[in-house]
Amino acid sequence: MVAIAAVLVLAITGFAWRSVDNLIANIERIGGLGLGGGRDGAVDILLVGVDSRTDAHGNPLTSAERAMLHAGDEVGTNTDTIVLVRVPNDGRSATAISIPRDSYVDIPGQGKAKINSAYGATKETERAKMLADGDAEADAERDSTKAGRQALIKSVANLTGVTVDHYAEVSLLGFVLLTDAVGGVEVCLNNAVDEYMSGAQFPAGNQRLDGAQALSFVRQRHDLPRGDIDRIVRQQVFMAQLVGQLLNAKTLADPGKLSEISEAVGRTVVLDDDWDVLAFLQQLKDLSGGQVEFDTIPVADLNSMTANGESVVRVEPKAVQDYVAGLVGEEKPAEEKKVDPSTVTVSVFNAGGATGLAAKVAAALTGKGFREGLVGNYSGGSVSSSRVLAADSADPKAVAVAEELGGLTVVADPSLSADSVSVVLASDYSGPGSAAAGMFDFDGTSSATATPVPPAPPIDAGQNGPKCVN
Repeated sequence: MVAIAAVLVLAITGFAWRSVDNLIANIERIGGLGLGGGRDGAVDILLVGVDSRTDAHGNPLTSAERAMLHAGDEVGTNTDTIVLVRVPNDGRSATAISIPRDSYVDIPGQGKAKINSAYGATKETERAKMLADGDAEADAERDSTKAGRQALIKSVANLTGVTVDHYAEVSLLGFVLLTDAVGGVEVCLNNAVDEYMSGAQFPAGNQRLDGAQALSFVRQRHDLPRGDIDRIVRQQVFMAQLVGQLLNAKTLADPGKLSEISEAVGRTVVLDDDWDVLAFLQQLKDLSGGQVEFDTIPVADLNSMTANGESVVRVEPKAVQDYVAGLVGEEKPAEEKKVDPSTVTVSVFNAGGATGLAAKVAAALTGKGFREGLVGNYSGGSVSSSRVLAADSADPKAVAVAEELGGLTVVADPSLSADSVSVVLASDYSGPGSAAAGMFDFDGTSSATATPVPPAPPIDAGQNGPKCVN
């Protein structure tokens, strides 16, 4: 996030376009991510913070850098910072929307899981498969990383209802280097903290943090009243303050600092290769700190739990989509005509190991007014996640069934007739009719002690001084 802000600053201040062009030329580019293709009133950029043991070009970090980042030697790609930036088509404002890492969402190929697992779990699954098939290590690393990024992009798009137009990835090392490049960033804490897991050890009140300290500041989530939500607020106020400091005349007039920013961006940022960054920066030439705000998606339950005891954050896709659409003043479409359940016949098939599950789910649907079709075991092969099948994935009847079953994914099946709707239940199913349904919501999460967190007032990057936080 801060790396992209640094690039924006260079354009906003009239820094020589040749220098900007040279900076952008050094950034790692990736393609084939399935971006763009939709019109939703804004350019939507997915910014991902990754905990990586290599730089953007695949070069291993030094032992000193790994020690500074508290990064071990284990293989894995954690995406603990996920931010969707909405820039309205006029380019005169921007809203950075944080998505909690533990948001329990539908992930392609995985079913329901925490959103921060989309990238890493998909990558490791694909990588293992390619290596087992005899592919070269380098090819497996490249293609599995691409698959992980695609899974995260699709998961964010499904949750927020937007078309992701561009992708930017920055490592923890980039975060540290950029913070040091501006001479540290000012923060303010309501109370002193001393938390060993993140290394956060700070007094209360205003203070200036260097890169390594800042990393501990934004990574802490234990011993905070609202856990990951408070961590997100920390990240937001830090980014807002950094944007303000980047816009400071002293920073912009210092060739040494600009050179450090350029080096940090070139080494630690990855962008999609279809992004004409120079044209985008020209569009944003009137953007300033006061028009950059930081928000968080609405949370239905901060302290939710799945049927198997996993702690998650429950989010409602419809509420998230309405909120995200409203940030760019989109007119809400006319309310779709409600589907009459009595006109929909649904066949239910069990592809998992729970005995009698198909009959129980079929009974739950008939209790909602749907007509019962075929009920039995699924004979179409192995499936990894529950789904609704229809000839067209946008079929309103199929969408209505999917919503009743907790937001299952609707998958197009050309072999079905236009009026057919089928449900295939895998082992991940925990909606109506499942053993957990009496205690858990239809997305498989507990609702007994729900702690909703509505969006707070946005944090303004143009404010005077740091906002004090937990």
